[in-house]
Amino acid sequence: MEKYKQLSMEERSLIQTQLIWGFKPSWIALSLGRSVSTITRELKRNNWVKSTGIAIRGRPPIAGKYRAVLAQDRAHCLSVVPRVARRLLVGSELWKVVMNYLKQGYSPEQIAGTLKTVNADYPSLQVSHETIYSAIYLMPRGELRTEVIGWLRFGHAKRKPRARGEDRRGQIPDMVSIHDRPPEVEERLVPGHWEGDLIKGKGNRTAVGTIVERTTLFTVLAKLEKATAESAVTGFSHVLNRIEGQKRLSMTYDQGKEMSRHAQITENTGVKVYFADPHSPWQRGINENTNGLLRQYLPKGEDLSIFSQEDLDQIAWQLNTRPRKSLGFKCPAQLFTPEAFDFKQHHAAIFALQP
Repeated sequence: MEKYKQLSMEERSLIQTQLIWGFKPSWIALSLGRSVSTITRELKRNNWVKSTGIAIRGRPPIAGKYRAVLAQDRAHCLSVVPRVARRLLVGSELWKVVMNYLKQGYSPEQIAGTLKTVNADYPSLQVSHETIYSAIYLMPRGELRTEVIGWLRFGHAKRKPRARGEDRRGQIPDMVSIHDRPPEVEERLVPGHWEGDLIKGKGNRTAVGTIVERTTLFTVLAKLEKATAESAVTGFSHVLNRIEGQKRLSMTYDQGKEMSRHAQITENTGVKVYFADPHSPWQRGINENTNGLLRQYLPKGEDLSIFSQEDLDQIAWQLNTRPRKSLGFKCPAQLFTPEAFDFKQHHAAIFALQP
């Protein structure tokens, strides 16, 4: 389908001329190769008066009051002046707040949800995620625009196929299938059931353990010295034992060889380990999605051994204090530790708007 083009000054001049000659709008449309509706809308919005054929005193209005120059000026003004003033302008106080959130790793959707929560009584201090995207991509080309776009979280990269010859199945003794999990795990009604995995670094020689609570999306990261079963026992046992007992009930993992000593983790922490089917990442979709978010902090191809447990705790805290759309724009820390975290107080302290 051919893209619609606005009427030009030449076409408007021809419209005025043909109106003077007495042509009907349908004839004018045919001569210009335009649809009749294009011509009739143009005439209507520029005060054209249809001839009634009845004799009137005085000189009849030339071209039905249609003036090509005035019509062109009007069209130009409407094309450069928005009908509604933009809420998010570069350099405004709201823009500065949005930029602060972007620097903290928030997505435009998370920013919009947060502003709606913390500024519930002030609609002028709220903005939609579409407005944020529009404001960013309408910025003039240059270093600033490139920097701001760099803060956005882009689409997930394609999952790379596993290296040939690497078989991770059949190495885990006494594993219990995901299909044998109690119903309450699947229903996600009670906190305490987790999904786990590894994020691997350069050459698959370094790794970080990730576990995500299925109900609240609360994330915990574990430092592993190596991507081995022994390191997994040490790292996962350490971080799981920091969680109160009633909130560490089970963990669902893939069939990675690093979990071959899962019985030792259960003995150390009381957490029952279940295993997903081979090549079925959707069975641990919450963890897979979280790993994608964590790649912003733990990039592929990097040496992950440089991150201490304190560093990983700080990364997890940033993720746990971000609002999530699936949680009604509440954040994981709000739901997992409601007695210790105040969402509004946390964000007001960092991103309070200046009067």
